[in-house]
Amino acid sequence: MLHEQWLVLITAATPVLELRGAIPLGLALGLSIKETFLLSLIGNIIPIPFILLGMSVVINWLKRIPRLHAWVHKKGLAGGDKLNLEIQRWGWLGLIIFVAIPLPGTGAWTGALAASFLRLKFWPALLSISIGVFIAGLLISGIGVGVLTFI
Repeated sequence: MLHEQWLVLITAATPVLELRGAIPLGLALGLSIKETFLLSLIGNIIPIPFILLGMSVVINWLKRIPRLHAWVHKKGLAGGDKLNLEIQRWGWLGLIIFVAIPLPGTGAWTGALAASFLRLKFWPALLSISIGVFIAGLLISGIGVGVLTFI
């Protein structure tokens, strides 16, 4: 049982898979929905403070190399212009909604990267991302339980 719990926790902490992979995995491994939800929530939130703090350190370090900083900044913002505008327009609510949408390319990792590029404050960004993860977890759990009930 401990092996299955670790698999869910680690899956939730990985980029791309996050909750979208961890919750179906936990249910497929026979864990309860409550246990799967809690492990997925914890696993998905664990890397976020490190991303928020780490990216600001990387961005500040890159400032020492102006050409590289300009290129990374341009690529980071160009890849998410619409996202950045929406988060700036909607503020913390925009970040919550973005993270809560359980689609590829959204989620805690991308939300944390966007918050870092937009230089959002650490605690409000962490809280917004955590709320978004909780909502996404509820949505995915509901879908997972619905599919299991259907089968």
